[in-house]
Amino acid sequence: MKTDNPLYISKRSKNGVLIVISIALFIVFVPRILQALSQKEVYEISSEEIKVLKEEQFHKKNRQNHYKSRYNLKKYSRPPHKFDPNTYSERDWLNLGLSQKQVAIVLKFTKRGIYSNDQLQKIFVIPPQLFELIKDSTIYTKKVFEKNQSQTFQTEKKAKIIVNVNTADQEELESIPGVGSFYAKNIIKYRDRIGGFVKKEQLLEVWKMDLEKYNAIEEFMVLDVNEIRKIHINTATAEELKQHPYFNWNIANSVVKMRIQKTGFKRIEEIKESVLIDEEFFEKIKPYLSL
Repeated sequence: MKTDNPLYISKRSKNGVLIVISIALFIVFVPRILQALSQKEVYEISSEEIKVLKEEQFHKKNRQNHYKSRYNLKKYSRPPHKFDPNTYSERDWLNLGLSQKQVAIVLKFTKRGIYSNDQLQKIFVIPPQLFELIKDSTIYTKKVFEKNQSQTFQTEKKAKIIVNVNTADQEELESIPGVGSFYAKNIIKYRDRIGGFVKKEQLLEVWKMDLEKYNAIEEFMVLDVNEIRKIHINTATAEELKQHPYFNWNIANSVVKMRIQKTGFKRIEEIKESVLIDEEFFEKIKPYLSL
């Protein structure tokens, strides 16, 4: 039906307009709705939470920088009261921080009897850190000799053969009571590998040497530490370092890499910056190192 009204819109035209508007709305809003549905949930982090995260990252990095391998720095404990090392049990030594193997060796020495802090300090498995913690808490019973025992001891001492184990040849070592050719050869072989003995207790590292044999022969021996053969850590290769019984490949390689980074060591103590070297290992190897 026609009309003279200029604003008149036919029904067909209205339907067309509605369709166009619907299509436009679909094009505009549908992509936005889909984007909103697929958008990942966003979490707001407070300044307090940011601070906590930064602290966790710092501590994690700190732990990584101070990580130690199997040579971890140990924490030792001070004894709760004064004690006689000769009566300390396995559990007592473990509570101070020693390992099961270390305790086994300490007990072998205390079974024989020790009577001073000097003797205690010479037990090579007791680290310097632990000795400093326990030295003021130790008490000892006096070693008593019967008169005839003392005289016999003095007589035997005068007749005793004393051998410098760092320079003695096989024949000299065999002159010590209880040292045959088997032990003499093993002592010389290990002495050549290690570069000489710094402490008598290192004889226990000799193949087949047990505490009973060591106790029988150590009093006939002296050490000249001036005979120690040293390793030049600024020139030695990882392979050369590895030849020493105290080094393994990982530690040797770590020292060489650190030396390259530093363009040479200025002090021997700088090798402790390696995560594989702790204070106990350093004190053990230090006598064999030079710049």
